[in-house]
Amino acid sequence: MDTQSLQAFLCVAECSSFSGAAEQLHLTQPAISKRIATLEKQLNTKLFDRIGRHIHLTEAGRALLPEAQRILQDIREARRRIDDLRGSVSGRLSMGISHHIGLHRLPPVLREFSQRYPDVQLDIDFMDSEQAHHRILHGEMDLAVITLSPSQEEHLSFLPVWQDQLTVAVANDHPLSNAGVVTAKMLSQHTALPPGLNTYTGQIIKRLFDEAGLEMNIGMSTNYLETIKVMVSIGLGWSILPQTLLDDSVTALELKNMQLSRTLGCVHHRNRSLSNASRAFIDLLPNIDHGGVK
Repeated sequence: MDTQSLQAFLCVAECSSFSGAAEQLHLTQPAISKRIATLEKQLNTKLFDRIGRHIHLTEAGRALLPEAQRILQDIREARRRIDDLRGSVSGRLSMGISHHIGLHRLPPVLREFSQRYPDVQLDIDFMDSEQAHHRILHGEMDLAVITLSPSQEEHLSFLPVWQDQLTVAVANDHPLSNAGVVTAKMLSQHTALPPGLNTYTGQIIKRLFDEAGLEMNIGMSTNYLETIKVMVSIGLGWSILPQTLLDDSVTALELKNMQLSRTLGCVHHRNRSLSNASRAFIDLLPNIDHGGVK
């Protein structure tokens, strides 16, 4: 039973898709299928039921799932301990990074870290903050740099790094563009383009309307803030976006008697020992701004 087959098994189980697992692991779908077939042959049992286009874990697959997670975690932990015994900052550092942070906050951090620690192999996955949070909670990666969850589990350690101010944005020719200051009631009368309401940022906006007893008139929704900004700029609706994302293609409006913000930062599992590389990255985070080392 090799680690590559176990990793493919976990990825198919998480994605409920062979093609999704192939994309995530940067392999072909036949390669994923071969690894699963090898594992099923070694265990002499089916691990997945394939019903039409849907993939489901069998009873044996469900039994294997936590054991596979534990095995891979133990192997990663052993490698980390061996690397750390050398006293050097080296080895593999796996991180989940939200798309927005990866574009607008982390480039100077990653540049500085790579220059200081060239022996570290960065394994970065760009994903939604909620997905990265889930993977950290299940011990599947070292660190995540994301929008921090409003509800913070006791098993996770959170390091706030940036306070991201949020503001209402509309097209320059939107009916509200000259208002300057708006209320939730004024916004409710126009089409909204919020981030997905299942996201941490979307929950902030939803709470604003819930507390006012108002409904949003949602035109479309996506988790990609850069896409939302473009849709706002061409007049498809208003949204609430990070101030760092705005430019002269949109008009920023102030929310009356209210300031919205979200916290960006780093999260890791308390029960997962930090490697030298993880500690070095965490130590560097608060000391970097857009221009480099503070």
